[in-house]
This record gives sequence, C-alpha cells and structure tokens, in this order.
Amino acid sequence: MQNDILSLLQENAYRFSKGQRAIANYIISSYDKAAFMTASRLGTAVGVSESTVVRFAMELGFNGYPAMQKAMQEMVMNRLTASQRIEVANDRIGNQDVLSMVIQADIEKLRQTAEMVSRQDFMAAVDAILNARRVYILGVRSTAPLANFLGYYLRQMLDSVHVVTTSGTSAVFEQIIGVDEQDAVIAFSFPRYSTSTAQGAQYCRGKGAKVIGITDSITSPLGRNCEHVLLAKSDMISLVDSLTAPMSIVNALIVAIAARCERSLEKKFEELEKVWEKYNVYEKQVEL
Repeated sequence: MQNDILSLLQENAYRFSKGQRAIANYIISSYDKAAFMTASRLGTAVGVSESTVVRFAMELGFNGYPAMQKAMQEMVMNRLTASQRIEVANDRIGNQDVLSMVIQADIEKLRQTAEMVSRQDFMAAVDAILNARRVYILGVRSTAPLANFLGYYLRQMLDSVHVVTTSGTSAVFEQIIGVDEQDAVIAFSFPRYSTSTAQGAQYCRGKGAKVIGITDSITSPLGRNCEHVLLAKSDMISLVDSLTAPMSIVNALIVAIAARCERSLEKKFEELEKVWEKYNVYEKQVEL
C-alpha cells in the first residue's frame, strides 16, 4: 500500500466524498508538495478541515495522517528534480529560523537512526571489514564525502583500502573489476539513488564479496543488493541531502574497527606521530 499511494487513491476514487475527492486530486496532481505538508496545511490547500484530512488517511488504511505522509514522502523522494526540491524546501521552511529547523531535523534523524539500525548487521559489517583482503568504499555524487572520510581513517588502520567516488558507471566498474569473495565492499546511497552505486554493489555481490550498504531502506536500490544493511535516515533540505545520520554510522564503524585493532595500531601510530612531527604535518599549539 505505502509504496503505491497514487494507485491506492485512483482505485478508491469512486467511494470518496466531495472533500475526500479534493484531497485525492490535490495529492495526485501535486504529490511533490503534498508529501511535505502537515494535515492542517493540506486541508487549507484544498478547502477542507484538518480532521477531514486525518479521517481520509485512516479510511485509506493508514493508522493516521503521519503514516500516509510518510508513504507519500517515500514515494516522491527519489522523483524530485533539483528545481522541485528548492520549491518544496522553501514551502516547508516558510518564515521559520532556517538554522534551528535544520539542526532540529538532523537531531531527529539521528534519533530515528539509533532506533532502526541493526546492531547485528553493524557487528557483522565490522567483522567483514576486518577479515577482508581488500576493502572497497563506494560513494558517488553527494555521498562521495562519506566515502572519502571513511577511507581516510580506514587507510590508517588497514592495508588495502580503495575509495571509489567516480560518478560514471563504466569508471566505477573499472575500479572494482578485480573484486572477489575475499573482499568487502562498503557502499553509500541515498535519494536520489545513484544507478552506478546499485549496479556496482550488485556486481560485487555476484562476485562473492561481502557487500555492506549504508542507505535509508532495505528496499532501496542499494539495500536490495547488500548482505548487510546499516539503515540511516536521510532528509532532503533544498538542494542539500542531510547526511548527518549516515556520518554518525561512519564514525561508529571507525571507532569499532579501531577498538578491535588497538594493539596492532599502537606501533603504527607511534611511527606516524614521528613522521608528522618531523615534517610539521600539524600546527603546534602555542602556549600563551
């Protein structure tokens, strides 16, 4: 039901009242806007009361308006163009304090992620990474910073880490062509989902590699092609995809791997500190 709300509206149109028909028609014609409206704002837009909108959602089989809104948002998230994103974001923000709104939204995404991510899959992902001969990290377009950040730290702890951030599908395959069952692949994908990431993950899974997906749904194009899925909530804020929660998952992976490698890393970082000191890699703190 939740994956095909437009079909649900069309199939039940014959039994809608006049007010319900107005709601349905508005959603069908302007679902990109309706998905991010409160029940009150949707009611105002079509000329019905907030309670009519809530009852409409429940008659469709949802347990309330938030559930119907979530279904609409999941449907449209991967369909919005850049210009539609800006329009929807401006409508959502209105006269609110942008800084507070964005921070509060990120806090909520972190809370939801903490509740939904599987601890079992998380620990299995850590094991897969530590046991791999090579680790490939795949993140293109807006997720490239996540891949680069994870790669920066894993290279300090593991011997063979390859970061793939090229957007073109053919270029991605050129960099993962040698993957096999001894390797682990960590891939990132959030709406609007990258085709090359999903295809790359599918290829690696077919070659026997342990594929770990960090995405927003087990049914996302990436989630369907992974052995382990670490769910992280993402949100659309104008042109920007909020990646605060996925970054928190990345931080947790780094901390968990470092804890497991503590003894072997001690000597390595002692040597690194000498190199950093000798070549002035970091600014020295000046005492006043």
